Amino acid sequence: MRILGVGTDIVETRRIRDLIEKNNGFAERVFTRAELEYSLRRRSKYLNLAARFAAKEAVAKAFGRSFSWHDVEVVNGHSGKPVVNLYGRARQVAGNARVHLSVSHTENYASAVAIVEVYE
Repeated sequence: MRILGVGTDIVETRRIRDLIEKNNGFAERVFTRAELEYSLRRRSKYLNLAARFAAKEAVAKAFGRSFSWHDVEVVNGHSGKPVVNLYGRARQVAGNARVHLSVSHTENYASAVAIVEVYE
């Protein structure tokens, strides 16, 4: 196994909240149904969405390419650990690669680090 790439991103929660509240359709354009269903039922919904936004950006940076927003989905695994699901072009680019993801947040910021590991 070798590391193909590492990506990181940080975003202000307020920025994501403002985009969602002021830009009709932003949330649906950027987040999948599963991401929205999980995050919008949380008290800290904008923080959850900001973390997913940062994670999507980190994954794209780790691959060194941009993808459609819905091609990278961040959900919680059974243990609560964030899991990346890849679809469309992202799935094609990934091949047999595995994405490791860590997200973190405070009241005002969300950050994510993605590592893409390739099996040879």
